[in-house]
Amino acid sequence: MHTTMRESWTDERLDEFGKRIDERFDRSDERVDAVRREMEMGFEQVNKRFEGIDKRFEGIDKRLDRLGDGLESIQRALIFGSITMSTAFVAGFVTLAIKI
Repeated sequence: MHTTMRESWTDERLDEFGKRIDERFDRSDERVDAVRREMEMGFEQVNKRFEGIDKRFEGIDKRLDRLGDGLESIQRALIFGSITMSTAFVAGFVTLAIKI
């Protein structure tokens, strides 16, 4: 079946064509708005999850702050112990050197 193209368009047909195009764009705008609403709802859920994660990290920070005091005292003890041990080794080597 062979179709022929019209070579001339009437004003009525052009007006009808324009109306149909406008209707199609209106429908596509509605679809885009629906998708946009769904995305906004999804982002709200993501924001809620991040708020929960933020609260967890705040709790972890508080725990680490409490542990930080204990870690500093352990570090001081290790430094004091290493100074004491090195002093004891030097004293022992000096004693051996004097006796020889």
